[in-house]
Amino acid sequence: MGLVQNRIVVKVGTSSLTNDAGNTNLRAFDKISMVLSDIANLGNEVILVSSGAIAVGCSKMGLKEKPKSMRMKQAAAAVGQCQNMFLYDKFFGEYGHTIAQILLNASDIEQEEKKENLTNTFNALLECGIIPVVNENDSVSYTEIESKDRLFGDNDMLSAVVAVLVQAKRLVILSDIDGLYEADPRFHPQAKLIPRIDQIDASLYQLAGGAGSRRGTGGMKTKLQAAELATRQGIDVTICNGSRPEALYDIVKGIPAGTLFAGRLTM
Repeated sequence: MGLVQNRIVVKVGTSSLTNDAGNTNLRAFDKISMVLSDIANLGNEVILVSSGAIAVGCSKMGLKEKPKSMRMKQAAAAVGQCQNMFLYDKFFGEYGHTIAQILLNASDIEQEEKKENLTNTFNALLECGIIPVVNENDSVSYTEIESKDRLFGDNDMLSAVVAVLVQAKRLVILSDIDGLYEADPRFHPQAKLIPRIDQIDASLYQLAGGAGSRRGTGGMKTKLQAAELATRQGIDVTICNGSRPEALYDIVKGIPAGTLFAGRLTM
């Protein structure tokens, strides 16, 4: 069975869902819900992979800074996930779409029976026109929060795993940067955006640098790892700026936006 041509996975990161004060960015929730609803109305099957549970939870709990202890991080994740789903349900509902929550642990992907059940759940939801909203289950899983070499690095890798699982044609990772540049644009303002990449190699990882923004943990390296996993299965991966989710209108039409990592099936 090949890729589903009208199926798209969109990943939105913590930095796109919170503002500079670390609080919930309501405009961002509204805009991503509106654009994805529009994309679905065009006949696409949409899956949203959303980070932000811990950051939003910290804001909701009135914490001055991100907690250091595991139990408080997981408590913040539990509060934040509830708030995130409340906001997504509110905004998607205003645009006429029903959502569903799917929380994953690593074992859900690694065990064949769970993996099959998960695939069936995704397919059933999409057949009903429902938009699944996916996150790692941070309130019980510590792998994404603490692990040095995470299976799901700030949900970048999770979004690629989901895209492969549901055989999506496209994966779009909305970041706090326009795409992959020839050099870090924070230190090299003249650096040019790379519009298309057909091969992910060691030189690209050297360009990727370290961690991302102070509110999110996934830097360009985790995005490259996600792109490498997905493109090997023939999935087109685009990294673009989360402040402009309307770029998705171009992406579903095949119009260039951000950096495209072209899918290629490997034997």
